[in-house]
Amino acid sequence: MPSSSLLQQILDPAARADPYPLYRELRKTPVHRDESTGIHAVSTYWEIRTLLQDPRISSDARNLAPGARSLLAPEEDATLPPTMIRLDPPEHDRLRRLAMRPFGPPHSPRRVHEMRGELSGVISGLVDALAGHNEADLVDEVAYPFPVAVICKLLGVPREDEPRFRVLVDAIVAGIATGGDTAEQQRTAQRSRMELAEYLAGLVEEHRRDPGEDMLSALVTDEGREGRMSLVELISNAVLLLVAGHETTVNLIANGVLTLLRNPEALERLRTTPSSAIATVEELLRFEPPVQLLPQRTTLADIEIAGTVIPAGAPVWLMLAAGNRDPQRFRDPDRFDPQREDIQHLGFGFGVHSCFGAPLARMEGQLALYEIASRLENLRLVEDPPPYRPSPVLRGPRHLPVAFDRVAEHVPLPEASAAVHG
Repeated sequence: MPSSSLLQQILDPAARADPYPLYRELRKTPVHRDESTGIHAVSTYWEIRTLLQDPRISSDARNLAPGARSLLAPEEDATLPPTMIRLDPPEHDRLRRLAMRPFGPPHSPRRVHEMRGELSGVISGLVDALAGHNEADLVDEVAYPFPVAVICKLLGVPREDEPRFRVLVDAIVAGIATGGDTAEQQRTAQRSRMELAEYLAGLVEEHRRDPGEDMLSALVTDEGREGRMSLVELISNAVLLLVAGHETTVNLIANGVLTLLRNPEALERLRTTPSSAIATVEELLRFEPPVQLLPQRTTLADIEIAGTVIPAGAPVWLMLAAGNRDPQRFRDPDRFDPQREDIQHLGFGFGVHSCFGAPLARMEGQLALYEIASRLENLRLVEDPPPYRPSPVLRGPRHLPVAFDRVAEHVPLPEASAAVHG
């Protein structure tokens, strides 16, 4: 590539530990056009929020103008139909409604709430396993296995298959990691996505023959007014739900522990005041969002925003993490403050594509962070910054080595201290 542009610097793995100075530079031009690719990066809060609600912004890559370039490899390929997050209304709305039937309102309004006890047991068991040790990698031993166990239970994926799909998911995520020479990564990601789809297709058939109480069983057997997803739609969206259902929460928990350890007063407040769990997670979603940017958007018409006209068919990136620290929206935005009065973040997006699993992610984050803060005594970092995963989109530590004196007894997070609302 030619000389390193601001977007290319953001994509560089060297920036992963602290991309925020680059986001600060990006916000000087609210709509920044990357000269080498024609990408328009939108980095200020109100402009991002406006575009997330604008029907002239498409999530469907098929609307990209011919010849338009992307610095990131695609998450998907033409071998499967686009998932709901890569479609526009009304197709998006139909698939989202069908996927929501066994997960949340209006048909399953208590689904996430009723999982709370089981989630609490899973996270307490993972922390129990640290007893007798004084060091741990909180990614490998807590932040990763917790949401994986939850999404496996929810979807109906055998937990013992995790080693198999972890390799595939890692390759899929690596396929959207960076710009530059990623041809081999793209091929590997596409092969991995197809292999994961084949694996899930087998599970779908098993659940069709012998349905259970899980989401895959419901999606393959439930017949509502709108019918069911086609088999290929179901498989494609099952891949999405399995990957997105744990990848972002791993980062939420790992980023959360790291941020709390860098802000010991917030860690102590969470430990001693369980009711602060809700605000702590909301501020984390603002301060260190697991999804840093939405890179695959396209204009369906010329759009004027912040004094700049983005032409029809142009690639648009919505820089959520930059918007979450916009000083025009948040006072003292680079300070982690769970007690701030207004935390209307962009961590779950906004509009029709707001995060499908937000209620579950919130509960997982609240339970995990309180469990860690309240039970690992004298918790401290071994390495700061820790090593990061390469993806600029799904950003979080690859490992999080910590030390602690002992593991205290489990004290459940009071139910009123965990929110599941979207």
